[in-house]
Amino acid sequence: MTTPPGDGAQRPAAQEPTGEPGRGPGRERAQRRAIVRDGLGIGLATGAYGLSFGAVSVSSGLDVAQTCVLSLLMFTGASQFALVGVLAVGGSPVSGAVTALLLGTRNTLYGLRLAPLLAWRGRRRALAAHLLIDESTAMAVARPTTALARLGFLSTGLAVFALWNLATLLGALAGGSLGDPRALGLDAAVGAAFLALLWPRLRDLPTRLVALAAAGVALGAVPLTAAGVPVLVAGGVALLVGVLRRDRPDPGGPVA
Repeated sequence: MTTPPGDGAQRPAAQEPTGEPGRGPGRERAQRRAIVRDGLGIGLATGAYGLSFGAVSVSSGLDVAQTCVLSLLMFTGASQFALVGVLAVGGSPVSGAVTALLLGTRNTLYGLRLAPLLAWRGRRRALAAHLLIDESTAMAVARPTTALARLGFLSTGLAVFALWNLATLLGALAGGSLGDPRALGLDAAVGAAFLALLWPRLRDLPTRLVALAAAGVALGAVPLTAAGVPVLVAGGVALLVGVLRRDRPDPGGPVA
């Protein structure tokens, strides 16, 4: 039988698809670079507000060393501001500590969500708990793999920790010469950074409705509750919706 012209050479075997389009080492490296870049950007935006805390803390009666130790050991901005705010108006350290503890309870909910996601054990989990803040949590929960979740958590948490403590020291040394930090727009930088973290997660209608409901309840609680409590109330709305949706039977599930 005559071989058709051009068909005598051996044809290369057809290659099977290797996976999803765009997947591979190059894409993973790009993802990792983007996560680290975002973590550093959030660290700059959030850490800069430490200038304000350092100045407010010194003006509230703490010295520079006490202010820096507070940032190093407590490391949760809302609780730190609550503590020095109580001291500034003449409150006792105990009442300030209780207020700070109340605001820090939201980190417990973050820990429950991140513990299985990051899958650290022992000493690593204990050290990671110190970096458990709003920003590091938001940068971890949206990642598709454990490795990327850990990278988002660490890059953001370490960046914020380093820059927050550096800014705290500078603010404490500058003291009252900084004036009102709101005049510098530093408080807006923190809110903008958190909004940038939240926005990509509002992908579907139910999530957007939960966010709107939580924001509405928080705004309604502002004139009625102490500072920081509206955040806890908003988190409670999201938690309640999550519990109700989990208990709802799957309409596509098996019928008994």
